[in-house]
Amino acid sequence: MPLSIGDTALLRLLQLCSPALPVGAFAYSQGLEPAVVAGWVRDEETAAAWIGGLLRGSLATLDLPALVRLHAAWRTGDACTGTVDDWTAFLSACRPSAELQAEDRHLGGNLARVLAGLGLSEAAAWMARADVTYAAMFALAAARWEVPLGAALSGYAFVWCETQVSAAVRLVPLGQSAGQRVLSSLAAAIPAVVAQAITVTDDDMGAAAPSLAIASALHETQYSRLFRS
Repeated sequence: MPLSIGDTALLRLLQLCSPALPVGAFAYSQGLEPAVVAGWVRDEETAAAWIGGLLRGSLATLDLPALVRLHAAWRTGDACTGTVDDWTAFLSACRPSAELQAEDRHLGGNLARVLAGLGLSEAAAWMARADVTYAAMFALAAARWEVPLGAALSGYAFVWCETQVSAAVRLVPLGQSAGQRVLSSLAAAIPAVVAQAITVTDDDMGAAAPSLAIASALHETQYSRLFRS
């Protein structure tokens, strides 16, 4: 999908994707920390393979297709009929561990708080909800700020990749240049991932990432931890 976006919407999207946005994403590794401890991720090559595998096997088939539906629901007003609630609940139920569910609630609740402070009154009702997800609040912001779907999906995917690379730089550890090489390779894959996500049907939505589920479960009892997931 070609990225066509107006100046104001672009600036809003950059704000939504900024590392300075106070949602607390830096505190989570989404299973990367136990993967490093187990030796599955140990250098630049394996970090790129791990993050890229999740990008293609989880984000492309679960998070981004859910974002497609959430973005449409917020834009068309289906939030009032339960569509946003339904897809939010589905996305939360697909998280394979308690830690990953808690991460989604924490990031989503924090983003709701930020958006409410920026004047999106609809976000306020989600701040304390136990079923809030980051994708639902990202979609709300994108819809209300008139960010086109393709740009919203690309921004969401890039934020996720950037957060994972930042965690890898600290955990593996990787040098800053190595981290940027990994991020560059991931960014190059995002257009194809977005195109795939748009075509995923309801019946085909889901994640194929068993190693993530195992790593996240192991992290719950890991003796020493830098991250919350």
